[in-house]
Amino acid sequence: MTKIDDHDAYIATAPEPFRAMLDRLRAQLSQALPDAKEIMKYDMPGFQIEETIIAGYAAFSKQCGLYVDPGAIAAHADEIAALKLRATKTGVTFSLSKPITDELVEKLALSSRTAKGF
Repeated sequence: MTKIDDHDAYIATAPEPFRAMLDRLRAQLSQALPDAKEIMKYDMPGFQIEETIIAGYAAFSKQCGLYVDPGAIAAHADEIAALKLRATKTGVTFSLSKPITDELVEKLALSSRTAKGF
């Protein structure tokens, strides 16, 4: 298996239906976290400030996920539930039929940044 070493390559190998969604998510995170560096850690694309991962994302066979600090998930649990998205302690999953909103992506990214002390 070839190691994927950047966001472009990751998105290119994601399931085709999710590629546009991942491109948009990447752009949203980049805009919300302009001073964060794009990284690949744990075979997943993410955004890092200093040595701290602020947000990451991934594609699976039937859904995508946005991964942030647990405090960000907790702070926006009502909004996540209102969109009928599934949340874990550190992530929110979404799909083409149940997309994540631009506003929620920005809020989660900024909350994660704050929770991590930046």
